[in-house]
Order: sequence, then C-alpha cells, then structure tokens
Amino acid sequence: MSLFIASLNSGSNGNCYYIGNDQEAVLIDAGISCRETEKRMRRLGLSMQQVKAIFISHEHSDHIRGVAVLAKKYQLPVYITAGTLLHGGLILHEHLVTAFRAYEPVYIGGLAVTAFPKEHDAAEPHSFIITGNTINIGVFTDIGISCEHVIRHFQQCHAAFLEANYDEVMLEQGRYPYYLKNRIRGGKGHLSNTQALELFKTHRPAFMSHLLLSHLSQDNNNPSLVQELFDQHANGIKIVVASRMQETAVYQISI
Repeated sequence: MSLFIASLNSGSNGNCYYIGNDQEAVLIDAGISCRETEKRMRRLGLSMQQVKAIFISHEHSDHIRGVAVLAKKYQLPVYITAGTLLHGGLILHEHLVTAFRAYEPVYIGGLAVTAFPKEHDAAEPHSFIITGNTINIGVFTDIGISCEHVIRHFQQCHAAFLEANYDEVMLEQGRYPYYLKNRIRGGKGHLSNTQALELFKTHRPAFMSHLLLSHLSQDNNNPSLVQELFDQHANGIKIVVASRMQETAVYQISI
C-alpha cells in the first residue's frame, strides 16, 4: 500500500503540493496558475481527473493564486476557513466552498486530511496531515516556529514537506529591509534552515522515508547549501529540495 507525493512548485512565487493514492488525490494550496498546474502534472504522468479537492493553508497569494480557475474548471471543492476566504479576496462559486475545522478529518475517498493551527502572519493559517493506507504525509510550510503542534504531527509522518526558508547569515547580510528581516525570523514568518534541521534531527520518527525541503527563499537561501546540510544527517532518509521553478519527481511512500 502506497501514497504518491510531489511538489508542483515551492517558493514565494507559488506553492502547490500533490498527495494521492491509486484512486484519488488532493492538492494542498494552488499558488501557481491552472495552466502551469496542468502542465506539470502531465509531465509527471499525473491526472487532474484524479484530484478530488483543494485544501488552502492561508490567504497569501503564493498559496491561492490559481485556485479560482482550477476549482471552476474541474469543479473541485475548495476546503478553506472563513477567515482565509475573506482575507484572500477569493471569488469562488458558493457550491465549491467548504469550511474545515482544526483536528477534524476531512475524508476524500481513501484519504483523510486533518488540519491543525500554525504560527504564521495570516488570518487563520493551518498545516495539514494527509493519511491514506495507514501512511501519514505532512505539509509544514509557512511556519514561524516549530511549535508543539508541528512537533507532534511531524513525529507521525512517513514523509513530509518541511519548510527550510532561509539561511540566517544570508538573511542578516542580505538586501532585505530590517522590518522584513524581522518579519521573516520573528516567530510568525518562516522557518530557517537551522530550525528545520533541529526539528528533523530531534523529532523525525524511525519510519520516515522522505523529506521534501520546501519554500526556500530565492534571496536568502541556496538549494545546494540546504541539500548538503540535511544530507549530513539523513541516516537513510531521502532528502529532496523542492524547486521554486519546476516540479519534483513523484515519490512513492510505502510501509
């Protein structure tokens, strides 16, 4: 029994993550255009007909940019909180909008999607655990700190998308204005390489097989640096740095 996962894009220019079994799949966030989503899925041999729902983590444009067109074209239900819908300014057909609650699983065929709150500067931000075939996949991006919710859910994951947004030195010495630097590292912004690595080293379960490092900053991080940093501590876990320019491969997660 397996689940299949891929990042279609990951970064401040757009985020979209695919998780599915043999029959159905969900997208977590839809921050790239409908056309790009379709194109990247075709290249991976994935079918939009298998996607049964979109779950939105929060209202920032890099997570919702493509959702209206995608949902309308494929008549996909969009699971989104009322606050996220309001603050995102999304115009969605009412029959496609469904609210979700933290810690209450939403069943999409053989998949169960459970949201939980996260620390981020948005209206009602959530992370997700997707469960199917007794396999757990976590999507942990746009998190300011590794709070107890993140730790507890990370410990359950056979595979995870985990934010490694910035290198502390690159951010400090970079061109960003001081207020933006403080927003990023201030506890409700993004997770640094060091913070992500500490979560990985300290709380990864023995059964974890894949870690997809996600939402890397274009200006304040370097994919090669992140890959080398995590590879040193992988202990047999497949480490993948998700690109902000293209899709990853599809990874089969089995137990």
